[in-house]
Amino acid sequence: MSDEQKLLGYLRKVTADLHQTRQRLSEAEARNREPVAIVAMGCRFPGGVSDPDGLWRLLGSGDDAMTEWPVDRGWDTDSLYDPEPGTPGRSYTRTGGFIDRVADFDAGFFGVSPREAVGTDPQQRLLLEICWEALERAGIDPAGLRGSRTGVFAGTNLQDYTTLLSLSDNAGDDGVGNSASVLSGRVSYTLGLEGPAVSLDTACSSSLVTLHLAVQALRNGECDLALAGGVTVMSTPTVFLEFSRQRGLAADGRCKAFADAADGTAWGEGAGVLVVERLSDARRNGHPVLAVVRGSAVNQDGASNGLTAPNGPSQERVIWQALTSAGLAPADVDAVEAHGTGTSLGDPIEAQALLATYGQDRPADRPLLLGSVKSHIGHTQAAAGVAGVIKMVLALRERHLPATLHVDRPSTHVDWSAGNVELLTDARPWPSADRPLRCGVSSFGVSGTNAHVILEQPPAPQDTAPPAPDTLPPATATATATDAQLTAAATGPFAFPVSARTNAALRAQARRLHDHLTSGERPAPHPADLARALTRTRSALEHRAVVVARDTGELLAGLTAVAEDTSAPCVAKGVADTEGGPVFVFPGHGPQWPGMATELLDTDEVFRTHFTEVASAVEEYTDWKVLDVLRDADGAPPLDRVDIVQPVLFVVCVALARLWQSHGVRPVAVAGQSQGEIAAAHVAGALTLADAARIVVSAAARSPRSPAAAACSPYRCRSPGWNTAWPAGKGGSPSARSAAPARSSSPATRRRSTPCRPNSPTRAYGPAVSPSATPRTPRRSRRCATTCSPRSRRSPHARPTCRSTPRSPAAGSRTPPRWTRTTGTATSGRPSASATPSRSSPPRATASSWRSAPTPW
Repeated sequence: MSDEQKLLGYLRKVTADLHQTRQRLSEAEARNREPVAIVAMGCRFPGGVSDPDGLWRLLGSGDDAMTEWPVDRGWDTDSLYDPEPGTPGRSYTRTGGFIDRVADFDAGFFGVSPREAVGTDPQQRLLLEICWEALERAGIDPAGLRGSRTGVFAGTNLQDYTTLLSLSDNAGDDGVGNSASVLSGRVSYTLGLEGPAVSLDTACSSSLVTLHLAVQALRNGECDLALAGGVTVMSTPTVFLEFSRQRGLAADGRCKAFADAADGTAWGEGAGVLVVERLSDARRNGHPVLAVVRGSAVNQDGASNGLTAPNGPSQERVIWQALTSAGLAPADVDAVEAHGTGTSLGDPIEAQALLATYGQDRPADRPLLLGSVKSHIGHTQAAAGVAGVIKMVLALRERHLPATLHVDRPSTHVDWSAGNVELLTDARPWPSADRPLRCGVSSFGVSGTNAHVILEQPPAPQDTAPPAPDTLPPATATATATDAQLTAAATGPFAFPVSARTNAALRAQARRLHDHLTSGERPAPHPADLARALTRTRSALEHRAVVVARDTGELLAGLTAVAEDTSAPCVAKGVADTEGGPVFVFPGHGPQWPGMATELLDTDEVFRTHFTEVASAVEEYTDWKVLDVLRDADGAPPLDRVDIVQPVLFVVCVALARLWQSHGVRPVAVAGQSQGEIAAAHVAGALTLADAARIVVSAAARSPRSPAAAACSPYRCRSPGWNTAWPAGKGGSPSARSAAPARSSSPATRRRSTPCRPNSPTRAYGPAVSPSATPRTPRRSRRCATTCSPRSRRSPHARPTCRSTPRSPAAGSRTPPRWTRTTGTATSGRPSASATPSRSSPPRATASSWRSAPTPW
């Protein structure tokens, strides 16, 4: 090879490497900028706010939620108060923002003992409740996330509940229940979440930092869903006493953010949780997209003018970093929810940073609009950042910006002429634009940790096809693109399920649903939509009631009966055993009939969509159409041929399983008999659709084509000796089925005209079909081995149980014998619905190599 050829080869290699490097860099940049959707929110804030809609009502009322110190916490309000600032051990204000009934906790609901509940910080209890509520608002059954890669990121900054415990009989029980690390860990433990669980304390910026970390974890693929937020409950008045000593509190207990009259902050309590996932996942899973996290950043003041003093240049830098993360310019952002604590030092520094960033290069008629939720609920500390996010997500939804309260006039300590920034002293509509609406949220910690997040209004909905189980995320896909068509075609009656841990809680749940439907705050949902949501997105707890109704009026009457614990014709109630779960059982051939599934194909769009997809996969390997067989079209082969019935049953069974899944019914295990194992393995996720279709057609094609080639006969009781007849499967005791060669003189193949006698075979025979699972069929198994091998390895998401082979496959095995045995061995003489073999039965093949896989359902 000449030097010129060597050089040319080297240059080609370098060019290829450069192209690959650029491609990887482009993919990394795209991943780092992938939008993350906020799909649900939950919260508790002062003023009786128990959900996001309650916060919006408070913001629109023009009032704040500040009150006198609560009288139910054991605080000596008289001796702790002194109007003179600086008095040691005293507070010169007795006003703050407090969560109502913060000690209430349904311990039994979460499986927590009464003693453990008393020893657990109310912050942990509150966060657990709100996480559950937020997931349900996203249309996600919290119980269905067990084993999933869901992360929990929780912010905290106070653990003063231990002070109360040390004075009580529960002293010594406060180790785990009051550990900051357990704040996130308890949520993950209770719900069975296996993604990252991170508790962090950056003081006032904690909850906004958790959102930043959750976004990073989603983009890095560390989790598929995340809960991010923070909580602060003041179990003791310590924080009031400490800041009174520093003279950092407003005397009237009100935050006057960016006002000339600002004289200190005002403490409040709060808890908020955001459910976030990648935007692409949210769209595919059918979850509501409330807003998009376009960009975020976190930094630190460093060696500034004081450990706890705000630093303007650092605040400017974190804003620029967030804009860079979002790929935006300052003028692309319409409003900012500021940290805005109402202090005479911090507010001017923050305002100047905003003027130097967002206030520059803006059209004169589009100033940056500035506000602070702390003027309504106080400084909620570790929950301050998430409170700002919830406020701005609601503002994006309503296209309306609430006013900031208690502003006599904009602070004269700020040079407002240095940029185009306007304080929201009055509520106003969100200015329209020819681009998505956007806002920023700031939160700064007393230790110098700063966070800034940029939110964007949700993109227009996109129509998506119903997700197939090959790509269906476990327990989170709750809607399909055909819901609108289903709703339009639905006429009722509808089943509306309600459940709870106890009968009292069930009655309360029915009352809450009744009140929600009659509140008039939102347009009444279509009964079909409500029934679908209650079925798909709520955990099925032990105490259950179902109201069957055609319209809202009948539903309200039924809910009233449940709430009042009275009987009604349209209501069914009971207590269920919830330890188990659904098991999908897939039969071998035998249960088919002419015209099977055609009515469902004609009336159900979801079933028709999935049927078409599965049938297309099967028809890649056949010269006939599945639908033609079912409709008995001219020229179509008969359904009673084994090489026809097995693929047809596979198509129908898989489509039915997907239909159940689309309605939220997800199996904890699957089981199959004979060729039904192939359908079960596909639905469990162990086989791709292409592999499963190829295997079932190949196996069936090796079966005898004539129905007269062999016969199957049902019989009762015991069959002591049947010559050359073999057990062909048992659909349930005491019935059984035998198979024999067609030319055999065995009684299994003789038509009898005499009546049944005890201990003798019955005279009832079904259509004769060829047995596909007897000792004779391994002859074709060897011929099938080369075509029945799966071409891809997959981990199942439900536990498969096979019933037709004498021992379990080797761990990790996907070899051809495993699948040829499915259609080439005598099936078990026991029902196949059991997830595990009976102790009294011989060992059957249980897919042990699959049991080690996660079971997210």
